[in-house]
Amino acid sequence: MNFRSRSREEPEINLIPFIDVLLVVLIFLMLSTTYSKFTELQLKLPVADADAQRDYPKELLVTVSSEGAYTVNRSPVAGRSVDNLTQAMREGAKAGKETVVIISADAGARHQAVISVMEAARRTGLTQITFAAQSPATAGDK
Repeated sequence: MNFRSRSREEPEINLIPFIDVLLVVLIFLMLSTTYSKFTELQLKLPVADADAQRDYPKELLVTVSSEGAYTVNRSPVAGRSVDNLTQAMREGAKAGKETVVIISADAGARHQAVISVMEAARRTGLTQITFAAQSPATAGDK
């Protein structure tokens, strides 16, 4: 009877073929992947026909010149204070709190002049404010 224990060999995991296969898969993915630029967005913006002049009672057009003078619905505002502008906006807001304020400021107007229009709208209770802009095509004509 042979009571001697047999020597067992420890199983050995060889990682070199596994690493070789992973490198081949990595190279394949690198060569087959196409890279695109995500920093550029190709947008096609909608075009609006702004030639027709509108006179809606729910709109209040406030214009700011480059010198800081205001007009409300094409009527000049006396003075440049927020109080005078608030009074003119109260008179021009025909639809009450539903009136939309459209601020049309000159490109050379001071930032403070536009902020004053927004402050006057807040004092009047008008919360819907939008800004008018022109397209580059019409800007080049002038």
